[in-house]
Amino acid sequence: MKEFMDEDFLLTTETSRHLYHDYAAPMPIIDYHCHLSPKEIAEDAGFDNITQIWLGGDHYKWRQMRSNGVEERYITGDAPDREKFVKWAQTLEMAIGNPLYHWSHLELQRYFGYHGVLDGSTAGLVWDLCNEKLKTISARQLILDSNVEMIGTTDDPADDLRWHEKIAADPSFPVRVCPSWRPDAALLIEGADYTDYIKKLGEAADMEIGSVSDLKDALCKRMEYFDQRGCVVSDHGLEYVMYAPASDAEVEAIWQKWKAQGVLGKDEINKFKMNLLLFCARQYHRLGWAMQLHYGVKRDNNGRIFAALGKDAGIDSISSAAPVNELADFLNELEMTGELPKTILYSLNPIDNAAIGTVIGCFQSSEAVGKIQHGSAWWFNDNRAGMTEQMTSLANLGLLGNFIGMLTDSRSFLSYTRHEYFRRIFCDLIGAWVERGEYPANEASLKKIVEGVSYRNAKRYFGI
Repeated sequence: MKEFMDEDFLLTTETSRHLYHDYAAPMPIIDYHCHLSPKEIAEDAGFDNITQIWLGGDHYKWRQMRSNGVEERYITGDAPDREKFVKWAQTLEMAIGNPLYHWSHLELQRYFGYHGVLDGSTAGLVWDLCNEKLKTISARQLILDSNVEMIGTTDDPADDLRWHEKIAADPSFPVRVCPSWRPDAALLIEGADYTDYIKKLGEAADMEIGSVSDLKDALCKRMEYFDQRGCVVSDHGLEYVMYAPASDAEVEAIWQKWKAQGVLGKDEINKFKMNLLLFCARQYHRLGWAMQLHYGVKRDNNGRIFAALGKDAGIDSISSAAPVNELADFLNELEMTGELPKTILYSLNPIDNAAIGTVIGCFQSSEAVGKIQHGSAWWFNDNRAGMTEQMTSLANLGLLGNFIGMLTDSRSFLSYTRHEYFRRIFCDLIGAWVERGEYPANEASLKKIVEGVSYRNAKRYFGI
């Protein structure tokens, strides 16, 4: 029987062990999409205890604690942090087969030097050990210890980016921290606070926004501002990638109806969003940015919890509403005018893997290697089965060797072990293919593929 999570964890063949330890593990990290706070990086934030860094805002853990019957006061409420940690440790013991079990123990091993097991019986020991270590650990130190080269945060167009500027001006911190453009609020015309947001965006752009044309001008001004501060990638969170073409005149009429009545129909909302999304995509192409499209999620399902905690509370699920025909038509609209940017597609529904694999093959070009990407297994899929399924599908239908690999998509400074987790799974997958004679044991080719997917492909793709 193998030792629990030893140095060859998840590596089941001699080839996979060689590929991981010799080629994947030493590679730096390009974390091109995350939700880390640039303020905490700029200020080199410290952490009072392990609960603060582990459970604060981590809706992955919140879901499982609720599944273990834990009262909400120990999850998001006012219970003492030590008691919250004990409840999490008791929950983790039940999480056999869940990636959180592996992530948590990888974090304990890599950042705290603890190679034992965390459960209810060891919670006190681990609490004391971690908190003692945290006295000498800061946000920047965790980033540097993780061999991170670039971080792409997630930022609203109205953000002044002052923390990014502060980081960039500090020669003592060598990691590149780039803002990433996330304009969801600018497209959410059906939102209750849309009027307030438009005012905020106008103030950031130093202009009045009284029409869709003005809105586009304001977004352009802010894109230039982001571009000057190192932005290389945008991100959109969508229910699905809709294709609802409408003329600029029609969309202006929709805007005026919204201003007058405050209510729009579903088709009108989709036409407005589609018009703005196409506009943004064309600007991304002009600027040389990549465009990320995250879709296939049904958010805020539990109304009681949403009323108490708001969004990102661990009450989202996979959606089945992701028409691939509309995705293809959207990409084609941009392709026909030569304005399709580098694009990364993520669906939360793994049923969409093959569809994405076939769509991306329709729009590749010499403009970039792997110009249209099937993004890494996302959210509910970033586990061993989900990653293996996504990469196998990509290999079946495209070029796995050009894949830009993993990202954390996390709010935690401890989450860089997810890159290790991904690299181990990737090396085990292709190592098994080699040992079964499905790919030659060509050292130069395997080295190129492993280092590429781990690091070099993303570095090239984003121009880092």
